[in-house]
Amino acid sequence: QGQLVESGGGLVQPGGSLRLSCAASGITFNSIDVAWYRQAPGKSRDLVATMSPRGTTNYADSVKGRFTISRDNAKRTVYLQMRSLEPDDTAVYFCRIRPWWGQGTQVTVSS
Repeated sequence: QGQLVESGGGLVQPGGSLRLSCAASGITFNSIDVAWYRQAPGKSRDLVATMSPRGTTNYADSVKGRFTISRDNAKRTVYLQMRSLEPDDTAVYFCRIRPWWGQGTQVTVSS
């Protein structure tokens, strides 16, 4: 049974940075796409970024140039480096490795 555990969320001022981590267990990590989603209050859960096993990445237009997804196959961990954070980035961020979801980590961008 796969399990994903996110960490690294918190409160940050506009313009600040955070790095989210997602540790995977019970999953054949090296050969599968990984992704981050986010869900703001009252809104749908939206795709933020994906990364293929070979390192191909895709980003939502709203985060291009500010967020970077990466993976460490040896550590079975996915990262989301977030820079130049804006209040609209406030959401619960979820790690996704099909068919599993993490529990989510809250990111709040506020002064």
